[in-house]
Amino acid sequence: MDDPAPSPARPLRFPPGFLWGAATSAFQIEGSTTAEGRGESIWDRFCRQPGRVAGGASGEPACDHYRRWPEDVALMARLGLRAYRFSVAWPRIVPRGGGRVNQAGLDFYRRLIAALHAHGIVPVATLYHWDLPQPLQERGGWAARDTALRFAEYAALLFDRLGAEVPLWVTINEPMLITYAGYAGRAKAPGAGRPFQSLAVAHHLLLAHGLAVRAFRQSAVRPAADLPAPGIGIVLNLRPCHPASPRPRDARAAATLDALTNRLFLAPLFRGHYPADALRFFRRRLVPLPAAPDDLSIIATPADFLGLNVYVRVLAAAGNPLTGPRQVPGPGPRTALGWEIYPPCISEAIALAREYTTLPLYLTENGAAFADQPAPDGTINDRERIAYLQAHLAEAHRALRAGADLRGYFVWSLLDNFEWEDGYAPRFGLVHVDFATQARRPKASAHWYADVIARNGLLLE
Repeated sequence: MDDPAPSPARPLRFPPGFLWGAATSAFQIEGSTTAEGRGESIWDRFCRQPGRVAGGASGEPACDHYRRWPEDVALMARLGLRAYRFSVAWPRIVPRGGGRVNQAGLDFYRRLIAALHAHGIVPVATLYHWDLPQPLQERGGWAARDTALRFAEYAALLFDRLGAEVPLWVTINEPMLITYAGYAGRAKAPGAGRPFQSLAVAHHLLLAHGLAVRAFRQSAVRPAADLPAPGIGIVLNLRPCHPASPRPRDARAAATLDALTNRLFLAPLFRGHYPADALRFFRRRLVPLPAAPDDLSIIATPADFLGLNVYVRVLAAAGNPLTGPRQVPGPGPRTALGWEIYPPCISEAIALAREYTTLPLYLTENGAAFADQPAPDGTINDRERIAYLQAHLAEAHRALRAGADLRGYFVWSLLDNFEWEDGYAPRFGLVHVDFATQARRPKASAHWYADVIARNGLLLE
């Protein structure tokens, strides 16, 4: 009997001008952590503490991007990237968090941005991707209001020096993870383990965002002649929350977890207040909210877009009355980090964002770690990653069809890199990095993504 004929491929086209990109962050790729006046960050300090990072790894040399950036920009151009989201290392610009400015750090980013423009790649700059200057941490870090004020100064400096060359600015990357994994918990730097600081940290991160947006407006940044008007926004890592069972107690747990991880950040940004159920949760645990009278109006200063980092959903079950809901593993297939693969998280996260704002949206991170191993001929056939990206992009297209104003998509990540407390074992990159030699080798997913960009869409089997 003959095999059935394959079904024809179905094209999914994205809007004209859709911004196809890839993302990285400074500490994860740059290396050169003491070069040319860079100061110490909380991640430098965290990596030196025994047991904090898998294998005792650190951000040195990471991908050596600080020295190899011309090679990396040329690689982006060969893949046809329309945009590149990177972060600026605050300790490289203002080594002590405030005061003296390090010109060598500014010059590095100016050269990088100029090279991106020369290759027709839109720079998308993130002001803060977790690498707080250590001197600020020693004065309280994000639990202290002063850190938000120093951040506003740092942001204003970058708008003044680099603003005309950067069309899209991101203030803070993933305040939720900073709050819970860095301060309430111990998994990420600074590893404070102080749950009573949760609301203070979340509030000061949001306040820093609002102050930076106001500084951006006051700077009256004028773009270069051939660039669009610049805009500014924040990046939230939204995680759709589902109950682990039909039981009412699990439904309540999912609602609580949604309030603590998603709406705690969406509501003040777009409605000017914190969710009542989240505040009630913290009040019962004697967690204070150190808000000044005008803070919420500053936080809600209108931005130009919202960035979404989306990787997973969360299944919530009732937990200990003191600690709150607990997360349980989902039933789906998993990535190398054990994250459930659930493509509808994309359309669900976009729908959640649309409850709060009509601003343009960007998917600023989405990707997966798999056990990528080069074949004997050197090729890396990462079909699992291709399947993952295709399924998640199909969900992004579903959101577009439902009316979402989605303007772009950024794969995490351009390069295999330092993956925070997990060290160098997890590989998220479109491009394989041999960390012993720093050789770059595009994987099959990189070539697949280049084809997606060229056709401005997908061909689904």
